[in-house]
Amino acid sequence: MIATLARPSADHPVLSALLARPGPAVMGVLNVTPDSFSDGGRFFDPGQALAQARRMIAEGADIIDIGAESTRPYGAPQPVSAEEELQRLRPVLAAVAALGAPVSIDSMKSAVVAWALEAGAGIANDVWGLQRDPDMAKVIAAHNAPVIVMHNRDRADPAIDIMQDIAAFFTRSLDLASRAGIPASHIVLDPGIGFGKTPEQSITALARLGELRTFGLPLLVGASRKRFISSITPSEPDQRLGGSIAAHVLAARSGARIIRTHDVAETVQALRVAEAIGDRS
Repeated sequence: MIATLARPSADHPVLSALLARPGPAVMGVLNVTPDSFSDGGRFFDPGQALAQARRMIAEGADIIDIGAESTRPYGAPQPVSAEEELQRLRPVLAAVAALGAPVSIDSMKSAVVAWALEAGAGIANDVWGLQRDPDMAKVIAAHNAPVIVMHNRDRADPAIDIMQDIAAFFTRSLDLASRAGIPASHIVLDPGIGFGKTPEQSITALARLGELRTFGLPLLVGASRKRFISSITPSEPDQRLGGSIAAHVLAARSGARIIRTHDVAETVQALRVAEAIGDRS
């Protein structure tokens, strides 16, 4: 059973601005890592990273999501220390924030999130939904920042009801947020497509995304280049644009308010065309 909270709202100015438009906001992915599954370290160099951020903003990105540790939704990446993560972020984050678009920091470490929020990031994006680092919720509360709470599991279990698992996970995360003093209106929920899920479970989470609207909070979907696409049409990550767009357009139709993508221009175009056609129906 999915818990019901208040109607979706965003009294934080960053979220309010992002969610004010009728269609979903687009979040551009910027990986400053040498081993990302999706772009192979193309933007590990600070100059290349800044150029890519400028490009995505010009293409219509409403948010830039910076991550300095590969979380690889499948496979086993080498753990990265907080100091290594910070070394990768220091030459990039403030410069990207200076471009004017809101920046989110994609990290599971509270020390990294604290530094990033002080260096110019405006949103925390935690792939463990406040449940891995015991200090994460209080750091975000102390900075009065919005947070993206993502569902995750250490490993996929094909035997579970994935929607029940997502709902139970979010209920725990929201309790942690409340105890730390994070207002519900500062929270965005992400079902974590590809994380701790079989391809079939990722497809189910997308197909039943609308069920999560009963939480009364904005939803983010990041299906970009994920493995479930290859389970339908075998392909490498950089060959999954069509599948990514299909998933994102359907997610927007089901109520997603933020779409996280590696391919900003194509995603913006697809969402705007779908919105224009929908307005005529």
